[in-house]
Amino acid sequence: MPRIFLVDDHALVRAGVRRLLEDADDMEIIAEAASGEEAINLSRSLDFDIMLMDINMPGFGGLEASRKLLKLNPHAKIIILSMHVDGPMPGKLLDMGVKGYLTKGSSRDEMLLALREVYAGKRYICAETAQQMVLNRHGMSASPFADLSPREMDIVILCAKGMRIQDIGERLCISPKTVSTYRSRVYEKLEVKNDVELTHLAILHQLVEL
Repeated sequence: MPRIFLVDDHALVRAGVRRLLEDADDMEIIAEAASGEEAINLSRSLDFDIMLMDINMPGFGGLEASRKLLKLNPHAKIIILSMHVDGPMPGKLLDMGVKGYLTKGSSRDEMLLALREVYAGKRYICAETAQQMVLNRHGMSASPFADLSPREMDIVILCAKGMRIQDIGERLCISPKTVSTYRSRVYEKLEVKNDVELTHLAILHQLVEL
């Protein structure tokens, strides 16, 4: 029976997912966390099979939390929950080692299927997102963020959240000078001039929420 670790900053969402899974005879939610930081801390002492995690959270979002968790445990099975069907995030998360991607519009049956498939050692991507990834791969709906490295994506998301260079450096364990170098590179690749334009582009392409 898969032991599920549920991570979402909204208590109502966690309660809703718990209710959806409680009726399944082969699922058990063993823990909950309200942030990526809390999830990382609890994961050190919890024996869970799958982490079901929201992508957009204050502090450590799903991208950053997934990277840190997979560094601690490369075999961790993580399924991301997101409001967004498309964009560069699904592909980057899967390349990083995340095992599944679901939208919050997915049905209960699809969520259960994803959990069972990932528990069995497979990957699962909801149908809408899988279709969009195919279109992106063929250049039919490409995001300007598609060519950014994982570290550059970190910089984009943290800048778009309004974090200062010094704070970003502390969060990512790199120097402020290195943060500035990455940010300049991001500006050049995305053809933006400042953080305001960067944030607008990130919101437009659903990397961050208002």
